[in-house]
This record gives sequence, structure tokens and C-alpha cells, in this order.
Amino acid sequence: MAGKRTVLTAGLRRLAALLFEMREGVELSKEEVSGKTGINVTTLYRIEAAQARPQRRTLMTLLDLYDIEPDRRKYALDLLSDAQKPGMSRPYEANLTEVYSAYINFESEALSARHYQTSYIPGLLQTPQYASAVIDTSMPKVEAAVTESRVAARMNRAIVLTKEEPLELWVVLDEAAIRRVVGGPEVMYGQLGKLVEQSKQKNIILQILPFDAGAHPGMPGSFTLLDFPEPNDPELVYVEGIAGDELIEGHAEIRRFGVIFDQLRAMALSPRDSIALVRDVAEASPGRR
Repeated sequence: MAGKRTVLTAGLRRLAALLFEMREGVELSKEEVSGKTGINVTTLYRIEAAQARPQRRTLMTLLDLYDIEPDRRKYALDLLSDAQKPGMSRPYEANLTEVYSAYINFESEALSARHYQTSYIPGLLQTPQYASAVIDTSMPKVEAAVTESRVAARMNRAIVLTKEEPLELWVVLDEAAIRRVVGGPEVMYGQLGKLVEQSKQKNIILQILPFDAGAHPGMPGSFTLLDFPEPNDPELVYVEGIAGDELIEGHAEIRRFGVIFDQLRAMALSPRDSIALVRDVAEASPGRR
């Protein structure tokens, strides 16, 4: 039986970065730490890469070796407690990829998200019927229970838009996404109506990138930039693709995606004109009764 996987969360990433910083501070290699503590080098690598959650006794051993002062020791232990809490993805992880599960957890703790989508309405703004049609098409020949679980996960994600301190969401959407009929005319009409309603929320900005904008830097594919309220949490980019999804870190890559997003929103219609276009497409939809 396969072991239970560790799904990345913001708390686990924060703890991993702290332990790396502590080890570097005392100028010890992983091999030296292993020799002094008996902790396997591979385990140390996985802990510092946020691929494994350390046990409390392992963490205590490392804190002792690094001679960490009481306040910082408490902070590390608090981070471990935070990392042990189940992320938002926990109820659905059996039917989600590891990267997507991690993304859901990060999204739930993010301050803002800048999202560019080429082909369909972003998950946070989807209706259940639209989400079901998208998932059913992208995951052919899966059991109905798997589709239902993934739809439920997608609907649950939307809580971030209405919580006490909601996610600030800025979406640039290719015009193709509002014109492609997904799930049939009635489903699509309902989805367009939801877009119009959600655009009224103060924390949501929606822009449509029209066909007549021509070639643009987002043509290679969709992506999301996440920013976090904790200063020590670096930005993340989530990239979607047929070959698999990916979470990207690193200042140079983050900056590149940030520049691309700025170019896309400059080329897109204004929020007011974007909603007018969505309304026009909905009015012309055969799904309108």
C-alpha cells in the first residue's frame, strides 16, 4: 500500500524555508547534520524542499543542533502545528493531482490572484454545470464519482471569494472562453450570467482580451500568479497544460509572468466594456429563454 502523500501548503513551505535558513546560519551541510543527528540525508533534503513534514521530535533535534533561541524555536514549532492542519484540498485529494491539490491550498491562503485563461472560464467563477462539462471532457472515461469529487472541490474553492478577507481576483479572459459553448447552450448561458453577477463583487476584476487584439504574449497557455499576505511567503505561479500542471517559484520566472500579465491586461477591454461584451454574447445565446 502506498504511503500517504504530503501535499504542499503555505505553512509547510514556510517551515521548510526556515529550516534551510537555520542550517545555513550555522554553516552545516546536510551531510554534517545527518552525521550529528542520525537523520537521513534524503529526509533532510525532502524536509527543506517542503516535500515531507518533519515529525516533532525530528524538528526538536534540528532546533537543538542549530542552538535556536526560545522565541524562534516557538515560531518553528508553531509553523509545524500550522503545517499539520489539513489544507482545503484534503477532502478531495484522492481524486486530484498532487500539484493541483497544492495549488488549492495555496490559493486558499493567498492575498491576491492574477489569472489569465485562454480556453474556458476560470474554476473560481464556474457554475457546477459548466465545471462538470469541462472536467468530463478533460478527463474522459473516469467514474462519475471522480467527476463529482472534482466538481465539489472546484465549487468549494470559490469560498475564497466571499470569506471575511476575500481573495483579490483579477482575471484576463480570452474572448474564445465566453464564445465557446461548453455543456450546451443553456449551461453556457447560465455561466455567462454568473460571470456578470460575480463581476459586481468589489474583489473581482474581469477583463476580456478580444479577438481583434491580435497576437499576444499569453498565447502559449494559461497561468495564475498568487501573492501572499505573509512577507516571507514568496509569490507562486501556477501553469496549466496538457502535459501536466506546474507550480513555479523564483524571482526571475515570477517577474516574467508578471510582465506578461501586465501586457495582457493593457491589451484587454476595460472591465466595463468586458462586461458589456459578456452581456452581448449572453443575449445572443440560443440558451437564453
